[in-house]
This record gives sequence, structure tokens and C-alpha cells, in this order.
Amino acid sequence: MPLMGSGYIPSGPVGIELSAITRRSYVPKIVVQIYQATPVLSAGLANAQTATGGVSSVTVPVQGFPMTTTAPSDYAGNFNAPGAQVGILEAAYNLKAIITPIAFLGMEGLVQLNAAVVPLIEARMNDAGNGAADYLATQIWTNGTPQSLNVDGFPLMTDNTQTYGNIPTRLPGQTNDFFAAFTRAIAAAPLPTRSTVIADIVFAANFAGGEMPNMGVCGPGTWAALAQNFTGVESYQITPSASFDQSNLGARSLFTALMVAGVPIYMDPKCPEGQFIYLNTRYLSFYIHEAAAFVFTGFASTLPNSQLGYIGCLVAVLEFICAKPKTLARVTGYSAAT
Repeated sequence: MPLMGSGYIPSGPVGIELSAITRRSYVPKIVVQIYQATPVLSAGLANAQTATGGVSSVTVPVQGFPMTTTAPSDYAGNFNAPGAQVGILEAAYNLKAIITPIAFLGMEGLVQLNAAVVPLIEARMNDAGNGAADYLATQIWTNGTPQSLNVDGFPLMTDNTQTYGNIPTRLPGQTNDFFAAFTRAIAAAPLPTRSTVIADIVFAANFAGGEMPNMGVCGPGTWAALAQNFTGVESYQITPSASFDQSNLGARSLFTALMVAGVPIYMDPKCPEGQFIYLNTRYLSFYIHEAAAFVFTGFASTLPNSQLGYIGCLVAVLEFICAKPKTLARVTGYSAAT
């Protein structure tokens, strides 16, 4: 609908006449307004592994118990005979499928032929990829239901009372606690600081047997609260006989990732406020079926349904997997900046 009565365009009959005989100046692209960039999804896809078909498509042998016994010896060198100690189990995961149907109406193609500013089919194809990524990013932060149709999320991976990877209850001190994730709830709801986040990282590393997380994630408000603790201690280094106005970038203040004890902390817009997730990308990634890695099926005619047009699907068969939950930590109870 043309915009009338604004700027130098008149309203009323004069504006309607101008609209009827005057071309519009279109921007020949669509500016997407509704999706979000998420560092966890990016990290998981960047570290993606290939999977194939079969039941329990991804099976990870995991050692949860000792397989040998060490004991002291005397001058004679005597030792106890070794026994057959069972220590290896399997963590099993089935891949999940997501499908994004894409419609192409026959009349739509005729209308837009040689007259399209932006072809609708191209916009839908672009939206299919964005929509699939947004759907996966949402499930990562919301799905806490075991063995569901959706990809597994952090609420499931860090809930030690539930089955994960086909390994049941993983509460610390119980049989399968080797497959437990680290969780910590802070009671006083403080704002996060470098000191509190360092404590989180130390707790997480100690729980994981000394293996440090290589990435931390929190919501934008929580990240902003942590950043405030950095701002007051910033210092600016000026090159002798130079000044900031001689630098194209000016003075550098803060940064995208807040480094705490060598662990970069990123903001993720889908992360619930007041919590931090610490992870190690060596053990956390997407496993994607080699024959369904965001593939397009091609278009098929809808004539059998008595409709002139075509339909195709974007298909991805994959799962978001943490092969070593001990390296995954969730800390809740912080306050966020408003």
C-alpha cells in the first residue's frame, strides 16, 4: 500500500493519481527482522560430525568405572592377579529429523515472471534455512524431555535425574554419576562478577577432573552485568607521540567475548537470564546424517492434489550431543542487568 500524506507526497485524489502513474523505488532485497544469531548453535555446527543410519545412530563408548587396580608392592615384586573389571558402557543417541516444507504456487510464478523485485521462491528458500537454524537454537535452550522428537537441549543434558544418552539417573554419588553434569544454584541472586565466574569455572573444572571449559554462555542482560565489572578497571594504552584520533578504530573499549580465567564468555539471546552454561566443544557438537545434512529434496508437482504448483522440503537429520556431560556445567541464580 502506498504511503500518502507524508514527506513531499500529497494525500487525497492528487496522491492517488500520482501513485497510479508513478513507479516506486524498491530496495531489491529483503531485510530479515525475526531471527537471532546464537553462538552455541554456531559452535555446534562448526564442530559438526558425520553420522550414518541405523538404530542408535550415534553410539559412544564411555568409560565410567576402573578397568584395572593399582596397589603397592614390596622388594619381591609381588602383586595381586588382575581380574576382569568391566568399565565401559555405551552412550546411545538416535538422530532427530526436522523438515521445512517450501511451497511454490504456479500462479505466483506466472505473476512474478519478468516482474519480480524479489522472487518469492528465493525468499522462501532463504527463510527455510534461517527458520531451521532458529528452530534448532530454540530447542538447544528449551528441550528437557528425554527421547523426544526434538534435538536434546541443555535442560536435559544438565538434569541428572533424567536419562540421557540411554544412561539412566546420573545423580552424584549414584551408580552412573560418571555421566552427570555439574549444576550449581546461587541463593543470594548476586550480579555476576569476574570473581564469581572464576569460582564457577573452578567448580566446573574440578568436577570435570581438571578439564577446563573452553566457552561460557549467558543471556544478554547477564552478560551486560558481568561486563560492568570489567568496565571500571579498563586502561587505555597510548603509543608515544600518537593519539587515539590517529587510529581508524579509535580507543578499544570492552570486547565481544569477556575473558575470565582464559574462558571466553559470550552472550546468547536465547539463553535464559540469570544463568551461565560452561561447555567444552571437544565433547559437544551436532552429529548430522551424511545423506540429510540440510538437503533440499527438489520440487514435486502438486497436480495429484488438483493444484497447480510445486512443493519441496529442506531436510536435516541430526542430534545435538554431549559425549562427556562432566564437562558441561550450568550455574543458576544470578541477577541480570535491566
